Amino acid sequence: MNQIDAAQVAAVRAHFRVLLSATPRGARLARLLAVEWLRARYEVPYRVTVAAAQVVAELAANAATHGRVAGRSFRVVLLVSEGVLRVEVTDTRADGLPHRRPPSLDAESGRGLLLVEALADRWGATLGPAPQKTVWAELALHATGLPPGGAFGHRGRAARRNRRRRSR
Repeated sequence: MNQIDAAQVAAVRAHFRVLLSATPRGARLARLLAVEWLRARYEVPYRVTVAAAQVVAELAANAATHGRVAGRSFRVVLLVSEGVLRVEVTDTRADGLPHRRPPSLDAESGRGLLLVEALADRWGATLGPAPQKTVWAELALHATGLPPGGAFGHRGRAARRNRRRRSR
């Protein structure tokens, strides 16, 4: 786990962890396994399951495409704690943290992190332990949103939308 303190670890109510091959097939399997696991959790609302499926798909596809190292796998971790679903995807290519870039209008790819930002309340990335990097996203289980991202986190559009709703 990354960027989680001891209190948050103690609050984890359910977790899922799987290692998959860094291939397109592994990325598809990551999404399918995540959806099946989330459907079995009564505390995870349907809308969160749908958003998390897309987040897992995008982060796993990035791990299989950009984080691929021959003979190495990537790891998917899902954590349900008090009011939060955290998705973590760890690969073994830590030569740079991901950052979103506006894609050109005719680009056929390059929108994955934009989707993650739109669906998640917070997201970010951490390096280590070498040679790994973990890209994570957090989704609120309830419409109240999450507190702002930390030093390595970014507030997603979903959190900004929830903040506007609360201020009305």
